[in-house]
Amino acid sequence: MSTQDQPQPPDVPAGTETRRCGLIAIVGKPNVGKSTLLNALVGQKISITSRKAQTTRHRITGIRTMGATQFVFVDTPGFQTRHATALNRSLNKTVMGAVGDVDLVLFVVEAGRFTLGDAKVLSLLKPGVPALLVANKLDQVTRRADIAPWLRDMQQRHPFAEFVPMSAKNAKDIERLFGICAKYLPEQPWWYDKDELTDRSEKFLAGETVREKLFRLTGDELPYTSTVVIDKFDEEPSPQHGRFVRITATIVVERDSHKAMVIGDKGERLKRIGTETRQELEKLLGAKVFIELWVKVRAGWADDEARVRSFGYE
Repeated sequence: MSTQDQPQPPDVPAGTETRRCGLIAIVGKPNVGKSTLLNALVGQKISITSRKAQTTRHRITGIRTMGATQFVFVDTPGFQTRHATALNRSLNKTVMGAVGDVDLVLFVVEAGRFTLGDAKVLSLLKPGVPALLVANKLDQVTRRADIAPWLRDMQQRHPFAEFVPMSAKNAKDIERLFGICAKYLPEQPWWYDKDELTDRSEKFLAGETVREKLFRLTGDELPYTSTVVIDKFDEEPSPQHGRFVRITATIVVERDSHKAMVIGDKGERLKRIGTETRQELEKLLGAKVFIELWVKVRAGWADDEARVRSFGYE
C-alpha cells in the first residue's frame, strides 16, 4: 500500500544519519484504543475499530518511516479473560507471541483507570523489554489533578521506562510519541520499503473492513463470535476504471436469529454493510470495487479449533 496521500518525511541524504528500525508492540485490554492509535501512527487506516470488544483479532503490522527511523508497529487483539473458547485461546496466543520478541512495548490504558483486565495484560510484559505507559483518552479525563497520583500508582505496578499521557486523536501527541519511541529502536537497516504501510494483503484488509461494518451496524445485538471469510478477491482489467476489484465475502454467524439480524428487514442491513464496505475499500485500494455478501450459519465455530484455524486465525 502506498503513502502517496500522506505528507512525506524529508529524505535523509545517504550517510548523514544512522538508520534505526525496530518492532513496537501495542498491547492492552479490549477497547482501550489500540487500533485507533495504530491507525494514527501509520497515518492511514489499516486496523479496524468499533465499540465492540474484540474487534481486532489478528496480529497486524503497521509501518511508518520518518527521517532515518522505521517504526514497525504490531497491533494485537485485546487480551481475553472472560470466555475460554478456541477463538479466545487463539487471540491470547497472538498477544503473548507479540510481546515476547519486540524492542519496545506500548502498554495502552485509559488515563486514570486500571482494571483487572489491564492487570492481566500487564502481567504478560517480559522483563528486559522497555515498556511505555500510554495513558490514552486523556481528553476524556475531567479532573487532570487526579492523573499525578494515578501515575505514581502505575509506576509501583511496573517499572515503566516512561509515561505518555495522550489522546490518539491528537496529532501533536502522536508526533511526541514518535520522538519517544525512536530512542528505543536499535541502529540497523530498515526491513521494509519507505512507502510501505502494512505487511497485510489487500484481501485481508477487505475481510477486516466487512467485519468492521458488520460490528458497527449491528451494535451490541450481534455476538462477537461472527467472522468474515473472503471467498473471492479478483482484480480485473477495466479501461473505464483503471483498476477494478471484484470481491465475494461470507459473513459467518452462529445462529439463524443472528443471520436474520445481519440481513435486516428486506435485506436493508446487509445492503448497507456492503455499501459502506465498498465505499471505504474504493478509497483504501484506489480502485472501483464490486462486492457481493453472503451470510451463513456455522453453529459453535468459535469453539471448534479446526474451524477457527480454517477461518484464518493463528
